[in-house]
Amino acid sequence: MSKSLGIFVTNPDQFKHVLGITKAATAKGSSVKVFFTWDATLNAKKETDFPELCKLADVSLCADSYKNMGYDVEDIPEGLEASKMGTQAQHGIIIEDFDCYLSL
Repeated sequence: MSKSLGIFVTNPDQFKHVLGITKAATAKGSSVKVFFTWDATLNAKKETDFPELCKLADVSLCADSYKNMGYDVEDIPEGLEASKMGTQAQHGIIIEDFDCYLSL
């Protein structure tokens, strides 16, 4: 298994897969970074396991998408640090710095 995995998430219906893949990858010793954008930012408030994902991986959200989904960017989701409310640059980090890339 690769040493790092970046997951780009745009589909809000894929959260269970994101969590499962993250658990499997971290169990094998991989570092994981997950970036939620577009409708997938809804997962930060609607999925009860979102804080668990934040403990397993480096998770960040597109602040603009989060705002467009109707949330206040000052209302930081449970488990997420304020500094992880980012821009599409977080997506760029996944593309540039991670061994494997997955888009869901």
